[in-house]
Amino acid sequence: MYKVSKILVPIDGSDNSLKALDAAIFLAKRCNAKIVCLYSVVIIPITEAQMVAPIQFQIEDKKYAKKVLENAKNLVKRNNVEFSQVINFGNAGYNIVKYVKNKANRIDLVVIGSRGRGSVKEMFLGSTSNYVLHKSPVPVTVVK
Repeated sequence: MYKVSKILVPIDGSDNSLKALDAAIFLAKRCNAKIVCLYSVVIIPITEAQMVAPIQFQIEDKKYAKKVLENAKNLVKRNNVEFSQVINFGNAGYNIVKYVKNKANRIDLVVIGSRGRGSVKEMFLGSTSNYVLHKSPVPVTVVK
């Protein structure tokens, strides 16, 4: 019998990621599972001449990440579900799969929004959710 003890919810503050969090809370309550929210701060490749704006952008994105995760924590705690959070840097899809593949994290299920705050190329099924869906070693639920 498959048991879900820990659910990973990649979150970026978009409506779809918040819908995914709601779905994960629903599942966690029924499975008595914990929720881990993961936020990936985008790292923009830059040259020395371009340093100021991208560094400021990354600082603002990290502040935004903390705000998003704080809101997620409050929502999860109000629903009496155990919560933890992770902030990492770089490509979101790669980071999510890497986190799931790390056996020490013991992730049983990924619940991810179908689209995030990404660009137009991600309009139908987001490139991040698509990547995770195909590369994750554990089941993935995509929420629209």
